[in-house]
Amino acid sequence: MTNTNYTEISNSDDCEKYVNQFIQDFPIRSAEIGRGTVIKRALPSRQKRMIGAWCFLDHAGPVTFPQGDGLDVGPHPHIGLQTFTWMIEGTMMHTDSIGSKQLIRPKQVNLMTAGYGISHTEVAPDTETRMHAAQLWIALPDDKINMAPQFDHYPVLPVVEKDNIEFTVLVGEFMDTVSPVQVHTELLGIDFFAKEQTKTRIPLNPKFEYGFMALEGDAIVNGHDLNSDNMVVLEPGISQIEVELPKGSRLLLIGGEPFESPILLWWNLVGRTQEELKTATEQWINQDARFGTIPDYDGPRLEAPAFPDKMRPSK
Repeated sequence: MTNTNYTEISNSDDCEKYVNQFIQDFPIRSAEIGRGTVIKRALPSRQKRMIGAWCFLDHAGPVTFPQGDGLDVGPHPHIGLQTFTWMIEGTMMHTDSIGSKQLIRPKQVNLMTAGYGISHTEVAPDTETRMHAAQLWIALPDDKINMAPQFDHYPVLPVVEKDNIEFTVLVGEFMDTVSPVQVHTELLGIDFFAKEQTKTRIPLNPKFEYGFMALEGDAIVNGHDLNSDNMVVLEPGISQIEVELPKGSRLLLIGGEPFESPILLWWNLVGRTQEELKTATEQWINQDARFGTIPDYDGPRLEAPAFPDKMRPSK
């Protein structure tokens, strides 16, 4: 369909009907990880495998726990992706095999680029009692998939305000404001927080596909209900969207151009062929130098699950 601009349609009913052709919503899965921490997994799903280069999206918490009972994820490997952690409440210590050790605090981002291979741990400090975070993975493009691993911490993200909403620009450019977070494809990531009950209209790139996820409260996206149990997805072709938020609601918006190549995602690994994922898995099992070590961690490494016979590409 032609990428007609939302604003070029003068009749409001026709405008809504046009835009809604590009919108769908679908349920998201819930699971329990660690010690009673519930996560909502929006990507990948049967209905939508990727949004731009975003290939994984978990929403963890909010959860309260006794001191010493926080999340403790032992050493595990990654290839072919960037892990992106947006911390809303609580703190978490990241330690990896290239020597990085970084405590992430609320309103900060940790970005780990796995490239050819890295391993890391994520552990809540013994004094921590709260956690609320979104963790996403970004598939690296073909020319970066085997780049050297690196880690970057972003303690301050830019915030812009409009219509009683605080927009934190996590990735990309929004309202003439650019995030410092360095990614390798054109992407968008925005945290919305409603200071009051409000309605707003935001500009979109019609070349992008988008996904809305509720992190706190609920919202209405162009007439589509958004809550903790679903995700609202916009296909390319929309240049504006209307969002209604009650006071205190928080949303995550992610977007990007449809990814250049089909990917394979299995366990913590992203690749292009089943053979490269199998090789990486065997190297992890055999404690190959590709994934290094984390001497500071007192506990076992995560074990790889049984490797599948056949995988379904994500696109």
